[in-house]
Amino acid sequence: MGNYKFKAYYDEAYPPVPDKATLFWRKFIPWQLFRFFILNIKMIRIVVGGHS
Repeated sequence: MGNYKFKAYYDEAYPPVPDKATLFWRKFIPWQLFRFFILNIKMIRIVVGGHS
């Protein structure tokens, strides 16, 4: 076999780890429901706008 050198990955190669605040908002059900309704309103506006 050859003389192979293995290099460790740089920190930039790994995805960022979310902080506590980000994890909180991802799990906070009232916030998720609010975002769900906002997204649905945006989709309804696009669909209705395309049918006029």
